[in-house]
Amino acid sequence: MRLFGLAGWSGSGKTTLLRKLIPHLIGQGISVSTIKHAHHAFDLDQPGKDSYLHREAGAREVMVASGTRWALQHELRGAPEPSLETLLQHMTPVDLLLIEGFKRHDHPKLEIFRPSLGKSPLYPEDRWIKAIAIVDAAPMRDGCPLPIYSADDIPSLAEFVLKQAMVYGAQV
Repeated sequence: MRLFGLAGWSGSGKTTLLRKLIPHLIGQGISVSTIKHAHHAFDLDQPGKDSYLHREAGAREVMVASGTRWALQHELRGAPEPSLETLLQHMTPVDLLLIEGFKRHDHPKLEIFRPSLGKSPLYPEDRWIKAIAIVDAAPMRDGCPLPIYSADDIPSLAEFVLKQAMVYGAQV
């Protein structure tokens, strides 16, 4: 499965860019799925709902299904956080798997950089960053050896991502 990641500091615009990139790719006939890394505890359930009560009672996995979608929740219950490789085993094959977060993982990535956050770019420390998308500012140069795009240039970013996406495991 071809995959490509989006990395950047919290608040940089990763999700906003994905929300524009996904429909553009789908419009080109490309099937897309995503994996999103959360840096904090999160819950898809709501207290009082049956699935929440099942998990609260101790169920390791709870699947919720309807005629529209299904979701599987797996409680770690003290086990270590699963690796990206482990999570990939649960994904149905698609043309392109986009990964949001997992910035410390070795896979090709686009850095989303928002200068107004006052943070340093990630690319100097991560050889897997293949290009930079700048949010809310004119594209920088400052000696950066990577391709630089405006985060609003969705057609060019989509073309770049597709060219760079690789079959997972072929080089990792």
